Amino acid sequence: MKYFTLLLIIFALQSCDNKKLAELIITNGNIYTVNNNFDKAESFAIKNGKIIAVGNTKDILKDYKSDQILDAKGKTILPGLIDAHCHFYGLGSYMQLVDAAGTKSFKEVVDKITSFQKKNHAKFIFGRGWDQNDWEVKEYPVKDTLDLLFPDTPVAIKRIDGHALLANQKALDLAGINNKTKVSGGEIIKKNGKITGVLIDNAMDAVSNIIPQETKTQAAKALKDAEKYCLNLGLTTVDDAGLDRNIIELIDSLQQAGELKIRIYAMVSASKKNLDYYLKNGIFKTDRLNVRSFKFYADGALGSRGAALKKPYSDRPGHYGALVNDLKTIEETAKRIADSDFQMNTHAIGDSANYFLLKTYSEAIHKDKSRRWRIEHAQIIDDKDFDFFKYIIPSIQPTHATSDMYWAKDRLGKERMKGAYAYKKLLDEYGLVALGTDFPVEKVNPMLTFYAAVARKDLKGYPKNGFQMKDALSKEETLKGMTIWAAYANFEEEEKGSIEPGKFADFVILDQNVMEIPAEKIPYVKVMETYINGEKVN
Repeated sequence: MKYFTLLLIIFALQSCDNKKLAELIITNGNIYTVNNNFDKAESFAIKNGKIIAVGNTKDILKDYKSDQILDAKGKTILPGLIDAHCHFYGLGSYMQLVDAAGTKSFKEVVDKITSFQKKNHAKFIFGRGWDQNDWEVKEYPVKDTLDLLFPDTPVAIKRIDGHALLANQKALDLAGINNKTKVSGGEIIKKNGKITGVLIDNAMDAVSNIIPQETKTQAAKALKDAEKYCLNLGLTTVDDAGLDRNIIELIDSLQQAGELKIRIYAMVSASKKNLDYYLKNGIFKTDRLNVRSFKFYADGALGSRGAALKKPYSDRPGHYGALVNDLKTIEETAKRIADSDFQMNTHAIGDSANYFLLKTYSEAIHKDKSRRWRIEHAQIIDDKDFDFFKYIIPSIQPTHATSDMYWAKDRLGKERMKGAYAYKKLLDEYGLVALGTDFPVEKVNPMLTFYAAVARKDLKGYPKNGFQMKDALSKEETLKGMTIWAAYANFEEEEKGSIEPGKFADFVILDQNVMEIPAEKIPYVKVMETYINGEKVN
């Protein structure tokens, strides 16, 4: 009997020694792997920042050992969440400036500016966030009050979408803008022949050019502040839609020094200078930074009536919006990028802008779906133009639909609304959609993206039956759009977007099962823990 017991002990010790070593093992989880079969699992093991095995808890513990075992106690675990279109650096920068988001009147905006200036004594007051569509009087503001309060200090406050700006007279004077100023691809709003201070799209450039640039130290702080905000909400990868070379290189240096852990898919702002540099030097990629795409603009935003439409705005007869780049520039830029390995990602809101970009794309890449070129926003599509999306990835932001639904019909009319915010139809055409927020235009929280995609309601539960529910996404489609499909849109589906062996150990643990709870509870789901490379980062 003693001999038999000894054999059992020896066998157990040998079995233990035969176990493979992992740095971290997650057990007893409710894990949505988001693999090809959308399988669920209980456990996975991590080594060198990557997932090495996935399965049930019993089998993983039989084959692997670790000094760190995390019992998830049935909590829901998802792959690390990806925001496929945002302004990460912009978020951090605006966290240092006047925050006019959520204001319900122009008076509130003025109060925010005044309060900011009392604390900061800025030589140039800059900020973002107002939206006249949220005010009782839904009209553009005028600069008169800012002229009285700040006669000697320039003020420039961008609209929430970044496609309009309110400047006071001091800022206009410094920028050289007056009644004789002409602009292409934008508009200087006037009232009774006088400049109001509101500048649309390209008209903003003269003011933007005189705003003091951030120092390298300030830019680094902005990136770190944005990272902290995003990691706490479960984002492990962000697609920053429009960065200059100096910020991209700063991001790389911070990541290499271990001071920035979030992964960034950088869309390079498609200026001539940036195009020349990156097309010459080629794609740049590390484990945390991927520079292989250009961000281009076709038109402005619907909220500021800058989106380029095929027919006039319903609430402004004779006005079509405008392309912010001329047709020749768009075609030449597409051809240059098509001759490289880079991806082209273009902001297109209106049906006219979308048609021209989709046609230009199709010709430039010869309908080659493998190029994975993207249309960012794809908000208003003429019914006969949806076919183009068989070859072009729709990169869309569900919360835009629930933010815009109050006034979009006024801009477009009933007929055009049929092809507006048509996310399910876009999904059916290409086979996938990449989901993001466009933050800080919208809120950062990915659970709001999830809710808007499946329920098509705002946080007040409006409308009761959902907004144009024919284009709602299922929960499975939504989760894929925030993980594996977003990774695909970044050429990164082999390294992230699902919980599978060989992929980065990026994942989040939630306090509720977002896949099973009623839709109205989704906005209140909290991210308990966020992991990148198997390291807890929040």
